[in-house]
Amino acid sequence: MRRPGVYSGMFTGVDASSRIGPHSLPLTRIKKIMKSSAGGNVSDAKMMISVEAPIVLSKVCELFIEELTRRSWAAAAAQGKRKTLLHDDVAVAVNDTDNFDFLVGMVSRGGRRRGAEEDSDGVITHL
Repeated sequence: MRRPGVYSGMFTGVDASSRIGPHSLPLTRIKKIMKSSAGGNVSDAKMMISVEAPIVLSKVCELFIEELTRRSWAAAAAQGKRKTLLHDDVAVAVNDTDNFDFLVGMVSRGGRRRGAEEDSDGVITHL
């Protein structure tokens, strides 16, 4: 019988023998992305992934999204009393934070992705 790893209960605060979760991001999708990033077709991949790896990546992604959202919300709050985050708020947060420099090309200020539709308030509704 396999024993739980050292990091199994790190983020949940419980032992690994009980159910781990709930997670905001689907663990099977994370495993699929991990296998596809190794190269080749996903169905042909013979790569094994430990139980803890998708859980840790899920938590890291949640923390990244939370930090980006907080900084975007601060940018929106500085402009007024809006209750909706806009593309420009995320762009300001990315441009003002050195840790997010790798996103500058993806979230340029004023530039929109081709195929993105906006409603009258500037909220992207469909990509």
